[in-house]
Amino acid sequence: MTRPKKLDPSSSPRAMLGAELRHQREKAGLSQEQLGSPLFVSGSFIGQLEAGTRRMRMEYALRIDEVLKTDGYFERNCKATKKSKYPDHFAEAADAEEMATTIKEYAPLLIPGLLQTEAYARAVCRAYHPTGLKETIDQLVSARLERARLLDDPTTPLFWSVLDEAVLRRSVGGPAVMAEALRHITALIRRHRTIVQVLPFSAGAHAALEGSLKLMAFTDAPTLAYLDGLGIGQLLDDPATVKGYELAYDLVGASAVSPEASLALIESAAEAFAHEQ
Repeated sequence: MTRPKKLDPSSSPRAMLGAELRHQREKAGLSQEQLGSPLFVSGSFIGQLEAGTRRMRMEYALRIDEVLKTDGYFERNCKATKKSKYPDHFAEAADAEEMATTIKEYAPLLIPGLLQTEAYARAVCRAYHPTGLKETIDQLVSARLERARLLDDPTTPLFWSVLDEAVLRRSVGGPAVMAEALRHITALIRRHRTIVQVLPFSAGAHAALEGSLKLMAFTDAPTLAYLDGLGIGQLLDDPATVKGYELAYDLVGASAVSPEASLALIESAAEAFAHEQ
């Protein structure tokens, strides 16, 4: 069961709903498991809603109002807080990312969003939306750069990424954009703000060969796994499933070269792109 966490209800809509959910549940004399049962979710999931690490969806809000007899409170507030600057498939994961104390990410094709520069992010967003309006692209880039500000804090969250060698070789946006993007990563490494490893092509088959993987750990809630695909995303909290993905990440990290050697590889790739200009 997720341990109670002191929330400031004014800090975010999720915190407000989480604090009220805990209050109403305890007022009704129900445990997290007892409330989760009629919603067909685990007690841990209820704890994640209360802790603010999961976004409350409308189907849960309606059932919670019914079970706790809260006269539509959660339905109304769920509607009011539903909008997100992120795509629907990623909105809940972005919320969790903000609360995480540790983020581990395996990136098979692209530089992770938290490490992207503006020019790199713009090239990616434009590739995803080749006919999109400039205003649309600007909004997407702005949202991605806002996420990256998580690393402005000198220590939290701990961010550890494993980059497939393909990330260093694919020329996203052209040589100048890639040189800047890779130098941005090396600067973060040298400031000891992030841990980065490179998984070389020579590693061959590995445990995460089929796609990207993000793991988010929290002080007072179970670890979440996020799987990303083409226009889709899945946030998973089943402990056995997440444990399997944790093992996959550990195996990928074991197959990657050391952080020191990875830094040298990234710097070399940056220089190669710089010389292409």
